[in-house]
Amino acid sequence: MSYLLEIADTVQEVADAIAAILKVEVEIIDSDQYRVGGTGSVRKLGPKQRWGYVNKYVIKTGQHFILTNPGSHQICKVCELRNNCYCKVGIFCPINYEGKCIGIINLMGFDEQQQKTLINNTENYMEFIMHMASLLSSKVAAKQVMKKLLYTKGQLDVIVNNLPYGIIAVDEDENITCFNQQAGKLLEMNPSEVIGKPAKEILPQSSFTEVIKSGKKILNMTKEHQIGNIKKTLLCSTYPIISLGKIIGAIESFQDYGEAQIQAQRLTEHDLIYTFDDIISVSSIMEEVKEQAKRAAQGLFNILIEGESGTGKELFARAIHAESPFNKGPFIAVNCSAIPESLLESELFGYESGAFTGAKAGGKPGKFELANGGTLFLDEVGEIPLHLQAKLLRVLQERVVERIGSTTARPINVRIVAATNRNLLKMVQNGEFRDDLYYRLNVIPITIPPLRERIEDIPVLLDYLLKRYSKIMKKQITGFTSEACQLLCDYTWPGNVRELENAVQYAISFAEDQLIHLENIPPYIRERSNRHKNKPTTLQEKNLMNEKKIIEDLLQKYGTSVAGKDKVAEVLGISRATLYRKIKKLGLNKL
Repeated sequence: MSYLLEIADTVQEVADAIAAILKVEVEIIDSDQYRVGGTGSVRKLGPKQRWGYVNKYVIKTGQHFILTNPGSHQICKVCELRNNCYCKVGIFCPINYEGKCIGIINLMGFDEQQQKTLINNTENYMEFIMHMASLLSSKVAAKQVMKKLLYTKGQLDVIVNNLPYGIIAVDEDENITCFNQQAGKLLEMNPSEVIGKPAKEILPQSSFTEVIKSGKKILNMTKEHQIGNIKKTLLCSTYPIISLGKIIGAIESFQDYGEAQIQAQRLTEHDLIYTFDDIISVSSIMEEVKEQAKRAAQGLFNILIEGESGTGKELFARAIHAESPFNKGPFIAVNCSAIPESLLESELFGYESGAFTGAKAGGKPGKFELANGGTLFLDEVGEIPLHLQAKLLRVLQERVVERIGSTTARPINVRIVAATNRNLLKMVQNGEFRDDLYYRLNVIPITIPPLRERIEDIPVLLDYLLKRYSKIMKKQITGFTSEACQLLCDYTWPGNVRELENAVQYAISFAEDQLIHLENIPPYIRERSNRHKNKPTTLQEKNLMNEKKIIEDLLQKYGTSVAGKDKVAEVLGISRATLYRKIKKLGLNKL
């Protein structure tokens, strides 16, 4: 859309005003010769100039032009209407913006009276419409500034609402002007309902008053806030907002204190080297996957890790990096689903200075450049939009990367480890993922089994997580009761190790002595367990339960001595050896 079309209503108002004052026909066109505004007979000529050789000249030169002899002028010789022009006289004034002609104001005479008026007042009329052209140029400039402001505001809204902590901003009267989504989540409030309200009603313990008065920031203060029936401890930092030397408000960021402690622990571990020994498991299936990943790590080829959410794909990626020939270089992780689509390209490939509105002076390297000589981990690679998949494929094929706004190809030496919880092959079949990119990434596939398929790992994971988070939370918790442990082992864990980790954190938070009891387990796990308790789901499970009940009743009747077991085998019509195998299989050997 042209600059003038963006302010079409204003253009038409200017055309009407000029016509009313000067008593001539007015036509205002854009640089593509579309009639954006017009009066009287001009409106009957259609939406676009069909000939317009004078207009083309003015647009090209950016200079005004006066035509008093249509059809006879040199410019008109190539025009089809040179001998029958509907216009008897014309004054053409360019509309310039940022050194370029973006349109023209035309004063046109269609009859002898209008012709006479224009010829007799050429200089005055030209001066007047030059002012009108300047007015339209300023309106265009204001529109572009507003567009940039709205674009910047949109970017800021996306950024602020995707921050992992709450943000509240207030004006100098401490009325709320910004309340992001995470703030709403932490405080259990609807952001749209608190804008404009006094901050003291929302966060009575906030430091806004002190910061606005002093102009000094306050960092990392712990404050208790009553949220419903629960007291929540928040870690808060408050900063003054200063414009032209004057304090015009303040902004406070905050997060859950317990979560901040855990994040601090994770941040200290960010640059540590993780090996396959750090992947806690005892199950044969997991040990096989680890061995496969170890062998794959030794090579130079791309690896695709598949597995449900929470199975530990990034931990595997870090371990692969540590075992690989690239382990002297950096490990750079990118969560492709966590970055807004509009920012993902610049994050991956970088940009040059001035590449787009808001581009950082001096440009910025992308993740591929930052990972040069090391490993780039593309988590949730299935979320990369199709138009970026083509650019990613080119980088993988040619081993070079071009920043946005640059024509320089920068060579890179990066090992790609991608991960997804989606079925990429099915996405390829559905046209949602490029097949050529899929085969570039899927050189060595590794599939991490969900926790429900390796239940032998649950007890060792529980022990490891309990020790880790008890230390962080400074609690002396030594273990789980048998009932709590059994409940956690029987649960199917749709969220895998991440869900198990959350459950242990929850249990530690509510534990009142040295053991995790049944009531300390998250309620949704207890409720789901109760619904499925003693509820066999397959014919085989039902038969095993019936068999166990029959043998258990007979053992209680005849006893568990050798003679008693012989009698049970006789009643069942099976050998003593078969009975012993069933007793062991069904867990009755403790009777």
